[in-house]
Formats: sequence, structure tokens, C-alpha cells
Amino acid sequence: MKSIDRLFLRKAILALAVCGSLICGTAAATSAGAAAPAAGSIPSGAGPGWPATISPGDFVREVTNPWFPLKPGSTWRYRGLKEGTKTTDVVTATHRTKKILGVVTTVVRDFVSVKGRPEEVTDDFYAQDRHGNVWYFGEETEELNAQGKTTSTEGSFEAGVAGARPGVLIPGHPRVGLVGRQEFLKGEAEDHFRVLDLEASVSVPFVSARKALRTKEWTPLEPATVDNKYYVRGVGTVREIAVKGPVEKLELVSYRAG
Repeated sequence: MKSIDRLFLRKAILALAVCGSLICGTAAATSAGAAAPAAGSIPSGAGPGWPATISPGDFVREVTNPWFPLKPGSTWRYRGLKEGTKTTDVVTATHRTKKILGVVTTVVRDFVSVKGRPEEVTDDFYAQDRHGNVWYFGEETEELNAQGKTTSTEGSFEAGVAGARPGVLIPGHPRVGLVGRQEFLKGEAEDHFRVLDLEASVSVPFVSARKALRTKEWTPLEPATVDNKYYVRGVGTVREIAVKGPVEKLELVSYRAG
């Protein structure tokens, strides 16, 4: 899934407080003496102004962002295509937690099958700060062979380990044009997002909506691929489709709240 290599001085960290968020806007401070971002700006993380440290006290226990609610026990089932091949994806917000950088994250299990055969299983780690931003702290990924045995863990990373840093998957208060990093481990996990629309129309087997959140996602590691994702309030991700690159899409076919 998914994808902050920025260090900066304590003064820059303090300047971020002006944002009213753990992450700052595109006008991020580039040095200790740079001007602080405008009040009320929300996360991009695209510039050097990314917190060098994470404060567990800035996080809350539950992920309740309406665009990406993770109530334990909830299950999302998706169906689609991966490079033209039929794919199913079952995502479950588990009751398990994992402490990363002192923050208690929610463990989300993501199970992908291709042509009915299990192909990949991933545990993703999410936490929400007190401003509603949903942070992504890493993943443990296993690629599986036809016998269900692990063949690779490529793409796995954990914030705070080997230079990896957390990122924001979904901002607490999205607005059109907002840009941010979703994760960072140089050469492995470098996903970005941009908010494209707050009133997008979307129709999938489970739900139809006229005011969906639509984002663009990309990574410099795969410049030939660009995805669009659609989120519906109270449900979460309902559609993902490649708008550039190999034919890939997923649509929500069922959802059960925990």
C-alpha cells in the first residue's frame, strides 16, 4: 500500500504547532529560521517540515476519522482486477494493537487473493492524532506462493526502524489541493497523496455517493503508475482505480461495521 525522509531542528518543530496539526502545509519551514506555515494550514509533509519526533501524547486511542473509520471487528470486502486478473481483497480492522514510537496503533489485516489463490497478506499499522489525521506507521507484508508459504517480505517497514518514518494516509480536515506523504522508507515506501475532490460521484456494488472524497496517489518509485481512491464518509475506501499504468481496480462489494 501504500508510501518522509526529513530531519529538522527543534525550532522548526515548534513552528509546526502553528498549523494546528502534527504535519504542516506546503509552505513548510525549510530551516530553523524559516517562516512558520500559515495558521490553519494542513499537512503536506512534502517539504522538509516534517516532525523529527513523534509525541505519543498527540495521539488518541481510536481511529474515528469518518473517511477512514477503523472500529475493531469491521470488515471490508473488495473485488476487482490486478493487471487484468480477477482479484479479491478482504480488509479487517482487528482488535490487535502494536506500539510503534510509543504510539499504540491499530492493526489492520489485508488479505489479497488472485484467481481465488491467496497471494499476499499484510498487517498495516494506523493511529489517529488529536486533530483527526490518520497516520500510517508501517506494514508487515508477506507474499505467498501457491502453497500459501511466504516467499517474500519485500515492502515491509516500521516507522523508527532503519530510517523509516510515519506518514498521513487521510487528513482530519481534507481540502482540495492538499498534498502529503503517506509513508517513507527510502527506496521501499514513498507513497504520496493529493486531495482532488470533496464532492466526487462514485458508485460501487456496496454504495453510491455524490459527495465522496477523491484522492490521487503515486510514488516516485513507480512513476508510470497513478491511482485514484474514493472514500465515503462512515464507510472508508470504496474504490481504487489506476488512471495511469497497468489495469488495476478494486471496488467495495460489502462492508460490516464492528
